[in-house]
Amino acid sequence: MIRTHRLLLPAAFITSLGNNIQLIGAALLLVQAQGSMLDVGWLFIAVAVPQAVLSPYFGRLADRLDRRLLWIGCDVVSAVAALGLPIGLAVGAPQQAVVYASNFALAVVAALFMPVSAALVRERVPAPELRRFNGHYEIAVQSGMLLSASVGGFALQYFGSTPLFVFNGITFVSSAVLVVAVGALRRRIETPAEAPPVTKRVAVRLPVGALALLYGQGLVVVTVFNALLPVLIVGEWHRGAAVVGVVDALGGAGFLLAAVAYRRSAVRLGDLRVALIGFVACNALLVLQPLFGVGALMGLVLVGAFVFGQARIATRLLLMTSVDESQVGRAFGVANGYGLATTVVVMLVTSAITDRTSTHYGFAALAASSLAAAGLAVVWIRRAKSDRTYISTVTM
Repeated sequence: MIRTHRLLLPAAFITSLGNNIQLIGAALLLVQAQGSMLDVGWLFIAVAVPQAVLSPYFGRLADRLDRRLLWIGCDVVSAVAALGLPIGLAVGAPQQAVVYASNFALAVVAALFMPVSAALVRERVPAPELRRFNGHYEIAVQSGMLLSASVGGFALQYFGSTPLFVFNGITFVSSAVLVVAVGALRRRIETPAEAPPVTKRVAVRLPVGALALLYGQGLVVVTVFNALLPVLIVGEWHRGAAVVGVVDALGGAGFLLAAVAYRRSAVRLGDLRVALIGFVACNALLVLQPLFGVGALMGLVLVGAFVFGQARIATRLLLMTSVDESQVGRAFGVANGYGLATTVVVMLVTSAITDRTSTHYGFAALAASSLAAAGLAVVWIRRAKSDRTYISTVTM
């Protein structure tokens, strides 16, 4: 299983990095072409819509077919879609049309990858190791997402768009090679003497719907934040794309620190409290981030990623362990679908507010939407506990 961990974690990081290099690089191209926040917002909406529509169906698909082969297929198709962008630009196709088309294709693939990757983790990682592995896995995914701006910003400023997007295609191929090396699943029949002694079962009274709400809201925060950041730094503050990279690199460092702190936080507070406290703290920091200049933004992004990262890991573990292994893909598909459908609404509202005022109010609108989702999840959980109509068993 250690070998599986060593292969899946870098594969997840590379895939996340590749998906978001494409998106961040495309957003920076639009901003540099004097695009508005609404232009960038439409790009992120073009990515969110197919995932919101297809994720619930693809989640069921992930529970029926070979999850490893599906992951490999996602990476191969993503590599083709990623290379389509520099090829289209090279032959003189309209930049905006090529940007939207390439990212739309990647979004369709990502709608399948999200539930497939979660289901494969649950399938291949033993239950007692899920907490530690999920911490590392979520950090790999989120670090790839945040560091994509660092790689994309520096590469676009110093090397141009074509080398950046060609490199991006190579990342997907590398991920596919790693997952091929994981090998096919070998079913092992447990004897009665093997299973019970190594497993500690804890009754957790949490509704899956509330957990999906919290997990999906994390997608909203990351996606809209990534749309606001280049508009703030490049569009309003007139700094180079490399500054966007530095800020997001600090966000990646915050996620790495979150991975170290999460295990202690979860033991002391419990995963649910870690999730709720982390989301609320992140919302407060979102309001402050655009107010005090680049230096303050860097520090606030570092701290924000630290608290958000712990909340994200805790929510992922709770959602993954609140359903049977055979339904993990479906649960994450629904959570992903909700999160991205909400992203479309929040992106439109945030884009309209930002274009009419400034990114200060855009960040505040994002924080308000996230706080509302966290409040709704709390009410849902409290009502469900009082009804005592459900019990989920979590294997730790």
